[in-house]
Amino acid sequence: MINFALVGCGRIAKKHSELLGNKLIPNAKLVSVCDIDLEKAKLVGERYNVPYYTDMDKMMENENIDVVVVLTESGNHAKHTIHLAKYGKHIIVEKPMALRLEDADEMIKACSENNCKLFVVKQNRFNLPVIQLRKALEKGRFGKLVMGTVRVRWCRNQEYYNQDKWRGTWSLDGGVLANQASHHVDLLQWMMGEVESVYAKSNTALVNIEAEDTAVVILKFRNGALGIIEATTAVRPKDLEGSISILGEKGTVEIGGFAVNEIVHWNFVEKEIQDDEVKEKFSVNPPNVYGFGHLEYYNDVINSILNNTKSLIDGFEGKKSLEIISAIYESIETGKEVFLKFHPQKCKLGI
Repeated sequence: MINFALVGCGRIAKKHSELLGNKLIPNAKLVSVCDIDLEKAKLVGERYNVPYYTDMDKMMENENIDVVVVLTESGNHAKHTIHLAKYGKHIIVEKPMALRLEDADEMIKACSENNCKLFVVKQNRFNLPVIQLRKALEKGRFGKLVMGTVRVRWCRNQEYYNQDKWRGTWSLDGGVLANQASHHVDLLQWMMGEVESVYAKSNTALVNIEAEDTAVVILKFRNGALGIIEATTAVRPKDLEGSISILGEKGTVEIGGFAVNEIVHWNFVEKEIQDDEVKEKFSVNPPNVYGFGHLEYYNDVINSILNNTKSLIDGFEGKKSLEIISAIYESIETGKEVFLKFHPQKCKLGI
């Protein structure tokens, strides 16, 4: 049995605590929770009958913990991960792993020096349709890749941002690109390969926040393909879609729904027997934008710990989407095409 503790009991902690606290994951047990807000910590702790703390050091010293799950504000992920690494316990950190590239490097270094594994939450990689898309890519069914597109069209009104002072700020959150769309940026690079350059424009259209609620990005990949990111939280009155489309010389796939969860198009020049049943067999309909991927994500983490294998999304893998997002913000500020790899000069994220 692997003992898990949560640091941060806000909105995103609901999914993690439900899975761990209700013992829905084999070999996993929630043993304690922590939040600087006593009421938040108490609420989760009492719900799952586990000790709750407002000081994570006291929790680490008093409880038998194998893995710490960092669910604090995005801008605090690095600080908390580096601090917790000294205890030598494995660490899961929510997306984005950090807001600054140098912080991501320090997180990776701290975990390596303390002999603990670092896992970054990218649960959409485990969605059933996404897995099928990845398999088709690995088999070479698309041939030459032509274009990859992700669309995040969700609703986050002013009430959402007013729930916490850190939401929509450059120092602790960023906008739609760093927060809501970071999963989709990860999927795009995972499918299409390394990014050569980005060019972006953004706007803060319907809410009063520091960062953007709407952005469009043109990408060029090192394999010659092009890409588009369309991201907004200015959809009204409710969430519309979270999708990815991959176009190649020998096939086209679009995964839509509101959580990259539904196969909309699955067409290949060279047909295979199972193609006719893919849409019906591998589409899922999760109840919210977080999807069903968290369960399989935790299974991957546990397998990596128990068998000492490489996880699907470690610190190095988690950093890839952050590098792209940082370059996008650099392009927005400079008005220029930004080539990766680069050193941020004008990017406001994490400042």
